[in-house]
Amino acid sequence: MRTKTVYKQHLLLKQINRKKKDMYKKAKQLGYTHSLVVTCSQELDQLLNQYQGMFPYQEVG
Repeated sequence: MRTKTVYKQHLLLKQINRKKKDMYKKAKQLGYTHSLVVTCSQELDQLLNQYQGMFPYQEVG
């Protein structure tokens, strides 16, 4: 069971890194406020939220 979770985390991290690279490339070509860059940023946010949701909440302090 643990192996499956680690594999999913690994795949999600790969998707996150690809989306980041894509976003940076588009931002360089089109500018940070272009609609395609904003859409890409929102997609990246969704991936990051999914990744963060894979870990139980732990209060710090």
